[in-house]
Amino acid sequence: MDPIRPVGEGAPSPEGAPPGGVAAELADLLRRSSRGDQAAFAALYDATSRRAYGLAVRVVRDPAQAEEVTQEAYLEVWRTATRFDPARGGALSWLLTIVHRKAVDRVRSAEAASRRDQAYQHRNQPVDHDATAEAAEASLEAHRVRGALAQLTEVQREALELAYFGGYTHTEVATMLDLPVGTAKTRIRDGLIRLRDAMGVGR
Repeated sequence: MDPIRPVGEGAPSPEGAPPGGVAAELADLLRRSSRGDQAAFAALYDATSRRAYGLAVRVVRDPAQAEEVTQEAYLEVWRTATRFDPARGGALSWLLTIVHRKAVDRVRSAEAASRRDQAYQHRNQPVDHDATAEAAEASLEAHRVRGALAQLTEVQREALELAYFGGYTHTEVATMLDLPVGTAKTRIRDGLIRLRDAMGVGR
């Protein structure tokens, strides 16, 4: 697959959802790709790669890794295009969901590697009592956050990840999830409230 190329003419606008005609074209390209049409897949790539790369770089914060994430995502799109269901959302939203998942996985993998490196260093150097206490407190806090996130609904967690891990505005989250802006704001707000309650903030 070629390096990331700019969005072609007629591609979806970064500031809003793709026009109806473009959305239908993307869905058709995805359906044709699912049947092994390489030309259709190349056209889909040209029309969406800029948006996909933009999402990846906002999550991983590194251009080189963002390119790798984008390539991995398109490889998965090619392999799993038959799973696209237009009744459940637009082609662009489906594709960006794959990109976001790959990007989050990359961040989590990097964090896990960092934790392994830190654990190795801690095992091989003296650690005073205060540092041990701080590490234990940080581990407990991370456990609380993970537990609280697990209590959110899937739609709340998805909206929060895009808004706070991905750094997207409410309008951008609404566009990516094919939702009215008010609905996206409600999901984010309800998710934050539920997260706060689960963590016992303010009690």
